[in-house]
Amino acid sequence: MKEELIIAGFGGQGVLSTGKILAYSGIMQDYEVCWLPSYGPEMRGGTANVTVIISDKPISSPVIQKFDTAIILNQQSMDKFESQVKPGGVLIYDTNGITRHPERKDIKIYTIDATAEAARRGNARIFNTLILGGYLKVKPIVDLENVFMGLKKSLPERAWKSLPDNEAAIRAGMEIIKEK
Repeated sequence: MKEELIIAGFGGQGVLSTGKILAYSGIMQDYEVCWLPSYGPEMRGGTANVTVIISDKPISSPVIQKFDTAIILNQQSMDKFESQVKPGGVLIYDTNGITRHPERKDIKIYTIDATAEAARRGNARIFNTLILGGYLKVKPIVDLENVFMGLKKSLPERAWKSLPDNEAAIRAGMEIIKEK
């Protein structure tokens, strides 16, 4: 098993932390993991993406050009990374702010209205864990118990009070993702 994915959006959307949670989850499951963040100097509001590789065999290189999965959280990232999903791969995107929807026929496309769900729940901070839950529904590459351990590992102790909300958001994300 080997999963090569990119998560891309604006800084402040939890792009890097979503990748970090997933990477820790892979570690908890004794997989080989690579987490490679990339962001502009602006941080919040600037573009950000993270490449995550999870494999049951050693990872030869952290640099990849084509992805098994792309999780897209803004239009700029859609424009840049849609073409980099391998044929037969998966593209997951939050519909908020997307003006040009993907139309490729050689990949599976899923939508998740995480922005709307986070607003409905009155907690914008769960946006990224909603997205993570949707991804894990489509690609259950790590066990949910390891995801919850990875979530706790990636948060500072002062934020552990948010663990129940984030765990609920992961489960909710699994429910609201839809194949296009």
